[in-house]
Amino acid sequence: MLMRTDPFRDLDRLTQQALGTPARPAIMPMDAWRDGDQFVVQLDLPGMNPDSLDLDIERNVITVRAERRGFDADREMIAAERPRGVFSRQLFLGENLDTEHIDADYTDGVLQLRIPVAEKAKPRKIKIGHSSSRQEINA
Repeated sequence: MLMRTDPFRDLDRLTQQALGTPARPAIMPMDAWRDGDQFVVQLDLPGMNPDSLDLDIERNVITVRAERRGFDADREMIAAERPRGVFSRQLFLGENLDTEHIDADYTDGVLQLRIPVAEKAKPRKIKIGHSSSRQEINA
C-alpha cells in the first residue's frame, strides 16, 4: 500500500502545482488505487519524450523523473506556457508490495505503474486442526 510520511508535503505539492515556473516546473499529477492483488499508479506526463522518462527504486521509494527540454536560444518565442525542465516525484511504498515485479508503461502521456502485492501480504486461509476423539485430562 502507499504510505504518506509528511503531512506538509501535500501543502508543498499544491503550492508547487499552482505556482510552478519554467525554471521549476509544476509536479506531475497522480492517481493511485488498488485493483485486486496490485496497486495501480497513473502519473500525467503529457508531451514527454518516452526516452526522457526514468524510473528508479531504492528500498521502498520509487523515483519518477522526466525532462522536457527547452528551445534553442536563437528561437524567438511568441508564447512559452508549457513548463520545461526536470520533473520529479517520489512515491513511498509500504513493506507489503513486491518491488521486484513492477510493470511500467507510458501511453498517451500517462505513465502507468502496476505494483503487485507481495505474496506474504496476500490474504490466505489457515487450516484449523482438531481432534475428533475426546481425551480425558487428569488434574
